[in-house]
Formats: sequence, C-alpha cells, structure tokens
Amino acid sequence: SQSSILSSQKLYKTKTDFTMSNQTNKKKGPRRSALYMPGSNQRALEKGKEVLADILIMDLEDGVAPKVKEEARSRVVKMISGGGYGNREVGVRINGAGTSWHEEDIANIASSGADMIVLPKTESPETVKKVAQLMKKSGSPPEMQIWCMIETARGVLEVNAIASSHPRLGALLIGSADLTKDLHAKHLPDRLPLMTSIQLCLLASRANGLSILDSPFFDLSDDKGFLISCEQGRSLGFDGKTLLHPKTISGANEAFSPSKEDIIWAHKITEAYDMALTEGKAVTLVDGQLVEELHVTEAKRLVAFSKKIELLEKQN
Repeated sequence: SQSSILSSQKLYKTKTDFTMSNQTNKKKGPRRSALYMPGSNQRALEKGKEVLADILIMDLEDGVAPKVKEEARSRVVKMISGGGYGNREVGVRINGAGTSWHEEDIANIASSGADMIVLPKTESPETVKKVAQLMKKSGSPPEMQIWCMIETARGVLEVNAIASSHPRLGALLIGSADLTKDLHAKHLPDRLPLMTSIQLCLLASRANGLSILDSPFFDLSDDKGFLISCEQGRSLGFDGKTLLHPKTISGANEAFSPSKEDIIWAHKITEAYDMALTEGKAVTLVDGQLVEELHVTEAKRLVAFSKKIELLEKQN
C-alpha cells in the first residue's frame, strides 16, 4: 500500500525540520489546503462556504463535461459575485489556452471578484502574458493573480520562465497525474519518477517569491497514505496541497501548520538569541543545538505564520 512503502521514511515534524516558505506580499494568508470543486455542482459550491479549506478552486476544466461548461461558468461567476466565502482565497481553474472556452472564461472571471485565475497545463511565459493581457482588457483588478499549473514535461522545462513571466503570478501548482502520463512514468507512492520535476518547480517558486502547492492525492480510501503524502510534501517545501474531497482538508491543514512544539521552540530560540546579542554574541546554544540569526529569522516567520492561521480560522 502507499502507507507501508513510505512509513519508514519518518516524515514527521520536529523542532528543527519545519521550514517556513518565502512569504511575500503576493500571499494573503496560509495556503495549506486548496479544495477543487466542480463548477457544475451547485451543492459543492454552496458547501465551500462552510469547509475549512484556506483556498477554494472552482473548476471549469477537467471537472466539468463539455456540454455544461458554459452553464458552469455562469454558475461560478454568480456564486463568487454573491460572496459568503469569508476570507478564504477563491479562484477559478479555467479551460486551457487553445480551447473554445478559454477566452470567454477569462472575460467572465476577470471581473467576478475571484482572487485568482488558475491556468492549467501552462507551458510558456507567452501564454501567461496573453492571459494577463486578456484579464486587463476584461477589467480585472490589478491584485487579481494568475496561478500556473505545471503538468507537462514542457511546462517543467520552462517553469522558471513561467514563474518570472508577469507580476500577476502568485503560485505554482503541481499536476502529477498529467505529468506522470506525459513522462510515461509510473504512479509510485514515493513519487520518485517525478522528483526532479517537483524540485525544479520548487526552485522556480522560491527563486521568484511564489507559493507552491502539491498535487492531489487520488486514493480517497487510503487515509494514512494521504497523510504521509502531506508530510512528504511539507518536507519537500510545499506550502500546501490541492485536494479533491472535503474530508482531506483537516489532514492537510494540520500537516502544513506548525505544531505547538514548533511554536514553543521558535519562542525559546528567539529569546535565547536575543539574550546572546545583549552579551555581544552572534551564536548561542539551545538544548545543545547551534542557533544563529538564520534560525531566528525562520522562527519569527513561523510564529507570524501561526498567527495568520489563527486569524483565518477565526474569520472563517
């Protein structure tokens, strides 16, 4: 099973292994969990107002049959415009460039009040720039972001150019199912065939100050495997995970959140370092571990991140 193969890797939090992602003004709050919801499913869109996901992505692409895509688009625009989603980030995965729905999706979503447009199968910076132009033409506010899904071999090879292509870029999302297919690889629990691609995307996101979300876990019957997948993603450096079902939200939120022990440790090393500075020392030892400025910087980010989580959960 997925669980047994990965269980020996011991992908668990410790006081030293939780690293904060690069947070910039492109990030409103925590992005631990991003739930996909079919735009054609009115009940799911209503349910999105109640779930505790940090992000909701209303889908017009793979989750919607061709004959109801225009109807789904109208429904999604109406739902977003109507509000009720709290302080969550709400976005729409549009149909890809080259499809008959692509430009109309952008034209309608641009002024809907959505926080971002999620662009599937992104393969070039030119595509991103064209989407940005269409958004501007359609009256999109300047703060509305573009999130790019990296799902193909070409997309991976162009990922740094994509990530630096336009100021609207806010995040990258890994699409492992399509990527595995494109590479003619096997779906393995440890994702070894995808690891080079994943790390290239992580490098591009961090180098360009973007968030990055891990791909969904597709076996909804394997709860333990899902949690191990979340822990692996966190260990690799992802900010959060895209999700297919509401039952997985709490697991993702926990995996991509600092624990109480993490926060206690962060405060402890910050206090010890501040004391060391008053004594003219730039390095100190805490419980036998060397602590210097870089560790304290991460600790402060960790505490700030925890406060953002508390605020979002209270508001929602």
